Amino acid sequence: MAAKTAIIIGAGPAGLTAAYELLCRSDIKPIIIEKSQHIGGLSRTINYKGNRLDIGPHRFFSKSDRIMDWWLKMMPMQATDGAPQTITYHQKSRDIAGNSKGPDPAQSEHVFLTLKRRTRIYYLRKFFDYPISLQLVTLQNLGLMRTMRIGFSYLKAMMLPIKPEDNLEQFLINRFGKELYLTFFKDYTEKVWGIECDKISAAWGAQRIKGLSISKALMHAARKIVSPVSDLAQKNTETSLVEQFLFPKLGTGQMWEAVADSVREKGGEIHLGYDVSKIKMDKDVVQSVTAKNAGAEEIDFKGDYFFSTMPVKELVRALDCPVPEDIKEISEGLVYRDFVEVGLLVNKLKVFDQTEHGKRLISDNWIYIQESDVKVGRLQIWNNWGPAMVADPTKVWLGLEYFCYENDEIWNLPDDKMIALGCEELEKIGLADKSEVLDGMVIHVPKTYPGYFGTYDRFPQLQAFIDVFPNLFLIGRNGQHKYNNQDHSMLAAMVAVDNIVAGITSKENIWAVNTEMEYHEEKS
Repeated sequence: MAAKTAIIIGAGPAGLTAAYELLCRSDIKPIIIEKSQHIGGLSRTINYKGNRLDIGPHRFFSKSDRIMDWWLKMMPMQATDGAPQTITYHQKSRDIAGNSKGPDPAQSEHVFLTLKRRTRIYYLRKFFDYPISLQLVTLQNLGLMRTMRIGFSYLKAMMLPIKPEDNLEQFLINRFGKELYLTFFKDYTEKVWGIECDKISAAWGAQRIKGLSISKALMHAARKIVSPVSDLAQKNTETSLVEQFLFPKLGTGQMWEAVADSVREKGGEIHLGYDVSKIKMDKDVVQSVTAKNAGAEEIDFKGDYFFSTMPVKELVRALDCPVPEDIKEISEGLVYRDFVEVGLLVNKLKVFDQTEHGKRLISDNWIYIQESDVKVGRLQIWNNWGPAMVADPTKVWLGLEYFCYENDEIWNLPDDKMIALGCEELEKIGLADKSEVLDGMVIHVPKTYPGYFGTYDRFPQLQAFIDVFPNLFLIGRNGQHKYNNQDHSMLAAMVAVDNIVAGITSKENIWAVNTEMEYHEEKS
């Protein structure tokens, strides 16, 4: 009997995880088709003259033991001094350095670092902790009157919550009060999405912010005083409050390059530069995928199972079968937000952390730019993601993130003008003089964020239509049109493989992988 084959569209975390799981747990051969020439999808790392940057921040942290085990099997962990390290992440001690299947952490570049997270909001040309704390400096920065308004509006939200909670604005006001929402959430969120918060589904808040609220932040701060964080699992901590995480020494993409290598070694195939143009059907069963390479050569990839991480809108367009008009309408109405990152190498910043030994580089991993007079939305300081991320440690390597649509002015600016904009905005908000910028680069990333507006409220109807195809599995951020973290995307892939191995035909448990806490795992 011939071995079965799985065709996987996309070489990001979801697609690569599916391929690896199939190879480890079945006799199904995975064949990955990737549109770009890169491994990792939204989780790849760009190397510019020895300076590395990711497409946004990717923390290697999950409340799923399965994910943590999986990552640490791929890549061991290194202490800050280069020595092997034993860590605790879910009630058990694991000597990762003793894992004979992995390289020696003291000798290899192929390791995880443990990073302490620091994230702040830049607003009114001042720094605020994120999440907002009640430290004296916060109250001083806000001023007495604004602080009082925040307090009273929060109490009002607790006593008189908005019902029903139909949109993101109502979701945020119910958890933080109207004044804090207007101060710290509204402008930044609308900068990210390019649309008013009352036009965005409350499902976005449920997906990304989940259980975070002022009360949770205060309880977290109190616990820190009594018992500092030492367990990497941080299972009793809301994800937005997590204070430490793992990060590959050479950037997020290092993990997915390692997984791709393992897939190839185990007999899987990865084809780069192939753009899917048609998904051929026989009744309700997918038979093959047609893809074009750069030379416009078409190849049919036949298989028994099909995994798609491509944007749902593109998937529906490629279906070679009758698609009802209402399904087409929903698909075409789905909205995606795009992303431009400007990497700037800077001689020095104008802001510093003050220590007893003098001034030093601020220790933030990333900063939310709340200022409404600039277009930059978030700022990465890649020096603080590990020493290998910067070629010259005496310089500062920044990532300025701009959120846009593909037809926006920002998206269409030539690279030199985009770099100039980044320099001007850094200077305008007082973080660095543009004369201190030594070099720069630009990367454009389409369909980075699936939108929770447009026809999103009708998405369950489209989902039900696609779920009828028994051998087609939608996984990943764009595959499911969910603003997933990489661990969510991986878990969706794992559950899809679980179903295939166990002969489960329902797709419900795949779509259910989007909540925090235990991610629907059985408790051990």
